[in-house]
Amino acid sequence: MSAILTNQRLLEGFAYGLFIVIILAMPAFMDEFWLNRIAKYLVFGMLGLAIALSWGYAGVLNLGQGLFFGIGAYMVAMSLKLQSFTSLQQGSDKPVPDFMLWNAEPGAPTELCCINQGSFLWIPFQEQWFGVAMAVVVPTLIAYFIGSAIFRLRISGVYVAIITLALVLLVRLLIIDAQPVTNGFNGLTDLGWLTIGGFEFDPYLVETYYLVAGSLVVVLLGARWLVATRAGLILQATRDDPNRARYLGYNVAAYQVFFFTVSAAIAGFAGMLYVLASEFASPTFMDLAFSISMVVWAAVGGRNSLLGACIGAILINTIEATASETELLQEAWKAIIGLIFVLVVLFMPRGLAGLMQDLVAFLAGRQRSKRRADEKPGVAVQEAGE
Repeated sequence: MSAILTNQRLLEGFAYGLFIVIILAMPAFMDEFWLNRIAKYLVFGMLGLAIALSWGYAGVLNLGQGLFFGIGAYMVAMSLKLQSFTSLQQGSDKPVPDFMLWNAEPGAPTELCCINQGSFLWIPFQEQWFGVAMAVVVPTLIAYFIGSAIFRLRISGVYVAIITLALVLLVRLLIIDAQPVTNGFNGLTDLGWLTIGGFEFDPYLVETYYLVAGSLVVVLLGARWLVATRAGLILQATRDDPNRARYLGYNVAAYQVFFFTVSAAIAGFAGMLYVLASEFASPTFMDLAFSISMVVWAAVGGRNSLLGACIGAILINTIEATASETELLQEAWKAIIGLIFVLVVLFMPRGLAGLMQDLVAFLAGRQRSKRRADEKPGVAVQEAGE
């Protein structure tokens, strides 16, 4: 057993290292268009990781992860919207979103119409650092209050999934209905670029790709360290048997709230990065289908493996994009993705990561049997007879 665990740890370390090397080496083999596309897939990989942290390690199935992703996206998009050329050229002494003036009544004073439409909500976002900070802080605070209300009441299982699902749909409706402030269905488009120290992060620059890839590496390694700590081990114990954990004196709700909040913070950070790569924020980020897709990504990659869920998200989105752009598969690509998910659930319930772990265990067992056979031929004969 110790040999199998050692081999699994070596394989895990090798897999992490290989994954990091591959994503950091991408600029040497990709043009600007593909780098931008891969950067978006890496963001989705971060979302898969966040789902694995919440679902796989904490045992909390969150069907509303799009809520935190969307809020993170909108927070930074509001700052970048005020930095866009069209917003800065509206003839107002205070930067306001261009759509507020386009939707204003003809002849209405500029400042008055903007105040009436809620432009005061945009005032703090004139500073980019505020939007970047709020992209993580706001989802974290919302997740903390939601998690505290849910887990301290010992709500679990499908009820958590229903509550989070209802919340993401509610916020989506609020954003759409607040047309004067959020631009409704249209979302926030025509954004400026993130500027740090005078350097502008063009979505198609190699530097922007490395910003996304480097962020994913840091989050991946940080999450892996977190689940390996004492808190992570206790969390997995509460997932397997929360009543026993309570009997042993652990505050189960506190651990669940903490990891639920961390997962939301990662999702909000991912939303911010996606806006930098895609240059828009939309209510579609909070669609039911998108939140469920995140769960599919984690299930395919392996919800009990952070790296597996990350790779699963990247792999599924790559297949989806390739199939949807192939003429023969344009009408069937959704069915293909659904078929992949069904096959994984039926034949690989632990995902691709579980398949690799089983393969390593099998090879290690064969190697151990062969070594014992070389040392004691009689043992091999006995094992063959059994």
